Parts: sequence; C-alpha cells; structure tokens
Amino acid sequence: MPPRFLPDWTNEQYRALEDDILLAPHLLHESGLFDDDNLIRLLDTHPLRDLGINTMGYSHTEFEWREGDRNGVPSDVLLDLVKRGRLWINLRKVLVHHPDVKAAVDSIYDELEQKAPPFKAEQRSANLLISSPGALVHYHLDTPVNMLWHIRGMKRVWVYSLDPKLVSQQNIEGIFSGEFAEDLPYENWYDDYARVFDVRPGQMLTWPQNTPHRVTNLEGMNVSLSTEHKNARALRRGNVHLANQFLRRNFGLPCRSMEVDGLAAHLKQAVIRVARRLPGAKTEPKKRGIDYPVSFRVDPDAPLGFTLLDGSGEHLEQVLEEPVGA
Repeated sequence: MPPRFLPDWTNEQYRALEDDILLAPHLLHESGLFDDDNLIRLLDTHPLRDLGINTMGYSHTEFEWREGDRNGVPSDVLLDLVKRGRLWINLRKVLVHHPDVKAAVDSIYDELEQKAPPFKAEQRSANLLISSPGALVHYHLDTPVNMLWHIRGMKRVWVYSLDPKLVSQQNIEGIFSGEFAEDLPYENWYDDYARVFDVRPGQMLTWPQNTPHRVTNLEGMNVSLSTEHKNARALRRGNVHLANQFLRRNFGLPCRSMEVDGLAAHLKQAVIRVARRLPGAKTEPKKRGIDYPVSFRVDPDAPLGFTLLDGSGEHLEQVLEEPVGA
C-alpha cells in the first residue's frame, strides 16, 4: 500500500479543488525524499537538459530573470550555493526522471481522485524547485492546473484575481498560443486585489487554472514540488482561449467569453480542433518553457554563487550590489 501524504482534509477543502484558492496540509516534508542527501542525489542524476538554473534581481516590478550555466559544479557544492547565494534551480520533469518522486505524486493525485470526485488529474507533471533565501518569481500565470507543495523554508505567495484589470484577455490568449511567455505586465496596485499567504513546510497552495501569482522566499533555502495536471475541463479552457483568438483574428467575430461550460464552450473546442487541421493555422497550445539566453555561470567563489558572462548584465550587477530594501 503506498504511503499517504494527505492528512484528513475537510469536505470543504476537497470541494475547493480547481474552483477556489486552497491552502491545505500535506506530509511530503516528513517523507525524507527532499532532505539534503536526497536533493544531492536528485541533482546528481537529473539530466542537464531538464535542469534550469536561474537568478534574478531584487525588485518584483522589474523583470531581471536570467538563465545560467551549471558550469560543472558538483551537486553538494551547488546545494550549498543555493543556501547562501541567489539562485533558483528547477528540476523539470521529475516524474519522468525520478521514480520515487513519481510514486509520491501519483499517491497524492490518486487519493485526491478517490476522495474528491469528479476531480481528475490527467497528464500529470511536476517540477522540483530549490531556491535561495530571498529569491523571487515575477508575476505570471501557468497554463495547466497548478499545485504548490511546500517542503522546506518559507515563502510568501501573492494570488491575484483573474480580473481584466490585472491580466488582459490578449495576454492569456497569447500565452496559450505561444506568442507570449508566461510572465505578465505588473503594477504595484495589483496587490490590492491579491490574497497573500506565508506558506510553510507541510502546506499546499493551489488556485483555479490560469490564476496570476508571484512568489518571494522569506526564510532559508526553499524546496517546493510544483505539480501540474490537466483534465477534460482544463483542456477545454485552453481550447476556448485559442478559439476566441482564432475566430476574432480570422473572421472578425466578437468572441470574448472565457466560459468553459455550456454549449458555446464545446462549440469553440470543436472549432479549434478543426482549425488545427488547416494549413498554416497557429492554433497549438503553448509548449512549456521559454529559452532565455544564458547570461551567467555558477561560480563557487562568487558571493551570490554566480558570475555574469562577459559583456552582459551590467545593470544586474549594480542591482545585486545594492539590493532594494536591504
């Protein structure tokens, strides 16, 4: 019998899945899967092609996200640099590469499907996030349904209303169609429309599909498992966005409703499925991930764990020398 990672949830918590913002308990942080020795093992065996190493500035209003080169640094040294530096490591596709993590995630999703019908978690995937104290992720949205299972450290998460004032229909459609990255334009006043959570080990935070959010680490090295899934309704939501864009651009139809239930939503899904067969039609959902140019390399001798490559990032160097609010 697989281990259970979900303490007893209330009926209200099960009902909130995919329909509301939910903060709920879990036991992944007690599993031992994500202690230092196991994190080093995961870093040792994870394919380089699916390992992202990033850094960023200190301001959530100025986008300073950068892609880095591991530079052959051993896993134990890399983990130490995360603890004392300013790095964000993303082990992508952990369910593909690490059977023990896959077993844990499948156990969680299977339990949710059993206890919260008609909830379905299909096309399951997960990324393991290992990040430095104070590291941040800018304002963005994800295309699948997203759950953040927090394991170590503490992070603050701002979860925003899916409101046209905060994220335009053009941005959502552009993200699904691949024209835009998942990062969104942001203004400080957006925070008036956010719910703010200080997430601790043993807590899971999730929200309705496509809900905008941003993150700042508060204490210690942070370790989180970010799981994503799709199901018939989630796939239909993406198809509705793509159909709205396709029908407006190609036929001038005033298609703006983002409703995913009802006859109109199903008709839009049928339209986009037919449109995908048309020569040259740009109707495919966004492929996950975006290629940023590599602009730094991991450096054990650098104060923040990395060195910018020659000819790049003069502004970032200045920002990092004088952090905002320090």
